[in-house]
Amino acid sequence: MKLSIKNLIGWFTCCLFFTTTVGITACSEDNTSDLRLDGDCLVTSLALDNYQGNIDLATRSIVVRLPEVYETSAMTLTSLTISNGASCNIAQGDKLNMDAAQVLRVTNGDTYLNWTVSVLHDEARITSFVINDIYTGSIDQNDKTITVYVPASIDITNLVPTIVYSKNASITPGSGVPQDFSQPVTYTVKNNSAESTYTVTVVAINKPAALFVGSAATMNELDNEAKAACEWMLGNVPGSLYASFADLRAGTLDLSQCKVIWWHWHVDWAVDGHDQFVAKGFDALDTKNELRSFYENGGSLLLTRYATNLPSFIGVTGDDEWTTPNNCWGGEEVSAELCGGPWTFRIFDGQADHPLWQDLILGDNPNEVYCTDAGYHITNSTAQYHIGTDWGGFDDYNAWTTRTGGKILGVGGDGAIVAWEYPAHDGRGGIVCIGSGCYDWYSYTFEAGYVENYHRNISIITQNAIKYLTK
Repeated sequence: MKLSIKNLIGWFTCCLFFTTTVGITACSEDNTSDLRLDGDCLVTSLALDNYQGNIDLATRSIVVRLPEVYETSAMTLTSLTISNGASCNIAQGDKLNMDAAQVLRVTNGDTYLNWTVSVLHDEARITSFVINDIYTGSIDQNDKTITVYVPASIDITNLVPTIVYSKNASITPGSGVPQDFSQPVTYTVKNNSAESTYTVTVVAINKPAALFVGSAATMNELDNEAKAACEWMLGNVPGSLYASFADLRAGTLDLSQCKVIWWHWHVDWAVDGHDQFVAKGFDALDTKNELRSFYENGGSLLLTRYATNLPSFIGVTGDDEWTTPNNCWGGEEVSAELCGGPWTFRIFDGQADHPLWQDLILGDNPNEVYCTDAGYHITNSTAQYHIGTDWGGFDDYNAWTTRTGGKILGVGGDGAIVAWEYPAHDGRGGIVCIGSGCYDWYSYTFEAGYVENYHRNISIITQNAIKYLTK
């Protein structure tokens, strides 16, 4: 049925008259309403499995503290006290799955309040231990031990640790307090019912097993991308240190026990080809004699991002310096691109069993290497080899292999070579190169809801590469 404008006006007038008349009549009797808005909807006590909750009236939240290891999927509401006359959607004796927060609604008359009930485990852990803001400790959570490798030139009797530990916990000795680490030092973390004691050992080494190199004088002066990679190495590769190219040229380090040198080089807006590498990579090129000697004497190299240009300058590809990646680009770290989902590249045909690709977190396609997650910001810094007759240099894969002597490990969606190696031979070390834009260590921020999953493959690939190169 359709109403004309005239009919609508008449209908509205009748409704207004009826409402006004009824309202006046009702108010003339006792000025009361059937709605009850005066009831309290408070929770004054609550316990799960007899563990009392801490009630915050301002946020209407209730947190129940539990031991560090406690099953929460079926907890019993053992006690509940609410305002007089009120009712609740959850009753004493109910079983609750507290793996996630629950909403408790208290109703009194025609009013109600929602209360959020959650549990908090009394975790007492050290999650990060860094000495002098440079040297990252390797933490064994099972044995509660922390090992930190520092150069032999460091005075270990006066080192300052920066410690990250569980929320709401306390630690003794405190973070930032100078310590004498000439002997192992114990740190005790307490958090309500939980307590852990860690033994920290600082190992001074003058013969590192692995090096992360860069132009910066110290690790702290690296750009954020390289620093994130370096911090991972120092925390996960025993006997590893940071060294500058100047350190290598000066011969201040004894490399007789060093098995691998890793150079992860980021430059905003890319290093595009041979000439730009010569212009921007001068510090590394000033060290090419030392790097070449290391390589020719059996030392291995892990070269990632724009560092993949280096092999052409230290004799790996013969005397042909023009075998550098021919297709390079990248963005700026502070305005990095947002990943709407996983970024991947493809394992090259026949290389699925290569050590580099073992134990990865798999996605829908087992032939793809998944590298990022939705909500991650990436510069897409790429140093790859475009293959095809449309560009000069590498008409097909055979032409690339013949000219460079390399072995293809991974390719992009367009078939470009994004991961490759120069296998060890004739007393020379092996070299692994990763130039895919998906290989990224640092995101300047994360979007809401970001969950790290596939990005862990970056550290898995790197660990695989270092193990492979040092076997």
